[in-house]
Amino acid sequence: HGRFVVPGLIDTHVHYSQSGWVDGRPDALDLRARYPYEQTERRLREHPEVFHRAYLASGVTTVFDVGGYPWTLQVAHAAEANTEAPHMSGAGPLLSTYDFWLNLPGERQFIVLRDSTAAVEGVRYLKSIGANAVKVWFIVRPGSDFDAMTRNVMAVGAEAQRQRLPLIVHATGLMEAKVALRAGARLLVHSVQDRPLDAEFLALAKTTGVFYCPTLTVLDGYAALLAAARSGRSPEVDDPFGAVDSLTRAHIALTADEARRVLGPTPASRDSLMTALRRTMVDNLGLVRRSGIPVVTGTDAGNPLTLHGPAIHAEMEAMQRAGMKPADVLVASTRDAARAMGRQAELGTIEIGKSADLLIVGDDPTQDITHLRKLQWVMRSGVVRSGEELRAAVAKTRW
Repeated sequence: HGRFVVPGLIDTHVHYSQSGWVDGRPDALDLRARYPYEQTERRLREHPEVFHRAYLASGVTTVFDVGGYPWTLQVAHAAEANTEAPHMSGAGPLLSTYDFWLNLPGERQFIVLRDSTAAVEGVRYLKSIGANAVKVWFIVRPGSDFDAMTRNVMAVGAEAQRQRLPLIVHATGLMEAKVALRAGARLLVHSVQDRPLDAEFLALAKTTGVFYCPTLTVLDGYAALLAAARSGRSPEVDDPFGAVDSLTRAHIALTADEARRVLGPTPASRDSLMTALRRTMVDNLGLVRRSGIPVVTGTDAGNPLTLHGPAIHAEMEAMQRAGMKPADVLVASTRDAARAMGRQAELGTIEIGKSADLLIVGDDPTQDITHLRKLQWVMRSGVVRSGEELRAAVAKTRW
């Protein structure tokens, strides 16, 4: 009595090959001399259970890993039969519009789209290693040949359709997002943040049936790195569930010292830029909602200070502050998220014949999405665990 039952939460935008701190993203803050990147990746590869536990403890029973090293697909496949892990789908290595350096000597997580042949070969490679989707990292830099990028992304979309793999696109610019829609994107995993959405985008999005994942809060982690360097204070960990492991907490506690050492005590402020980007993202989310385009929840967890597990609660609350009704945020985090993954037949709602993934919470989340923080019990495929049991599993975690 006095409790509420909801479907298990789904995070449609995570990266198991990123740690949630800067050791997994040295392009954000380069600490490789102290925290060798290859050792970080080995730790992540060998211990996916750390993030599995964090997700379940936070009420997340399904995740979509939308880009990383090939081993993330093995993790995803193994997780399906493991009730101590969330359900998991994976996209594997990203097909990138430019040759990004964040790889390892013997394996890549970014495969460069040099031409249309590389696009076709990249999709076929992902199909061969068991990817559940194809992810394009659509990045435009000064001097880029946008027409060539467009041809390559269109080639990816055409081959993905032939291989029957859904297309996911990281596109934060309006021009790139329109190309993604024409290429057949099923899921856009970031907001358009460079300018307001126009009528052409909205019409394309409605026609194609794309899902829009605003990913509102990931920028906050990058802003927090600069703030830590300026203030000398490391950020607090928002973790009401005890989901974050002790090593990650220890690393976060070092953020101010490490950021100040690398960036100096007064790094250039980007506050005005961040404010402008956030405003555009919120405004565009409103346009998407009013146009009837389905919105889904995703965090980009694994990026610096966007933590696997609890980050989904900050993201849902940001969506509510942006004007979404709590019930709509809940649908975006359950039913529609499962639809975006192509897994609506088994996940996303509480119905006979579906996986028994559900949460018991202490207050009504359709009145205020923050009530999901009153999480008491988590069921994954019929196996139910209390919050205390899940916190205890995290507490005994050792990398």
